[in-house]
Amino acid sequence: MTYIHELTTWPNFRWDEGALAQRLAEVRHRQGRLVGRMEALGFPMRAEAVLLTLTQDVLKSSEIEGEKLDQEQVRSSIARRLGMDIGALAPKDRHVDGVVEMMLDATQRYDTPLTEERLSGWHAALFPTGRSGINKLIVGAWRDDASGPMQVVSGPMGKERVHYEAPAAERLTVEMKAFLRWFADKAEIDPVIKAALAHLWFVTIHPFDDGNGRIARAIADMALARSEESTQRFYSMSAQIRLERKNYYDVLEATQRGQLDVTDWLEWFLNCLDRAIAGADTTLEGVLRKARYWEALRDQPLNDRQRKVIDRMLSGFEGKMTSSKWARMTSTSPDTALRDITDLVARRILARNEAGGRGVGYFLAPH
Repeated sequence: MTYIHELTTWPNFRWDEGALAQRLAEVRHRQGRLVGRMEALGFPMRAEAVLLTLTQDVLKSSEIEGEKLDQEQVRSSIARRLGMDIGALAPKDRHVDGVVEMMLDATQRYDTPLTEERLSGWHAALFPTGRSGINKLIVGAWRDDASGPMQVVSGPMGKERVHYEAPAAERLTVEMKAFLRWFADKAEIDPVIKAALAHLWFVTIHPFDDGNGRIARAIADMALARSEESTQRFYSMSAQIRLERKNYYDVLEATQRGQLDVTDWLEWFLNCLDRAIAGADTTLEGVLRKARYWEALRDQPLNDRQRKVIDRMLSGFEGKMTSSKWARMTSTSPDTALRDITDLVARRILARNEAGGRGVGYFLAPH
């Protein structure tokens, strides 16, 4: 099996510009319209949309690799770094903080050069214990292939299927220098096309022991931020890739096993990006719905604890709200939590579910 990095003309990618021109124009138009709509919102709603989008980006990029992070910790970690007051913050987790640090560094500092040192820092942030599960990693440096070639494998032990084998470790210094030089080059290429190529090129080199997919998606997000010249993210490419994970891996494998004509990969990337931007309408509607709810409560006297918890319930809170959760979120006593809740129920801001008993929960009443 020959992979594209073994071809004599690697990495001279080529593609059919004519076949992609209309799709690229449509995606760029949709991208510009979304940014324009969001810029028309007030700062608080824009900030809320960015927080929601970045939270989904971090969660879904990890889910693609089979890792489920705690949503509350991710959201709190992002809010801290963006200087946003979202009420009670979840306890810090080194691993969550590391994933968040990488994503924010890529998107908030999109105009800063991408270097080997920066990539090494991202990798170290992803694996603060130096391990992936029980496996010890080379952290913050290129892999060495001491345990064999870097392969992407699936299936049970003894019946594994090799989807891809990366370049040998001895090639990594040269390969990554070429990639970073190209990424820094300001040659005439559409930034969205560059995002797609950067994703493919990096994940094909596969320079680290682990985390290559997440870093490749962060690099693509960085290039997309450059295409918009904005640190504010209103759509999540990773969330859309998570929805299309099988197609993502299929087209990636086909491209890496094919020739250097990457038109099919670019077309898939553009279509996926278009669907990600379209999906941002859901994010926008959620932000506007939250703003309308607060407008309806404008004349209601609420204490700080009540405001914090209501805001959290409006922001995609998972599960039912209970008095014990309220007490933990507001760092208060169960009695105080129950008084806060009873007050809101009496004013029809909260409603009880019908279960009753010890498992009683509360939800926001329609306004």
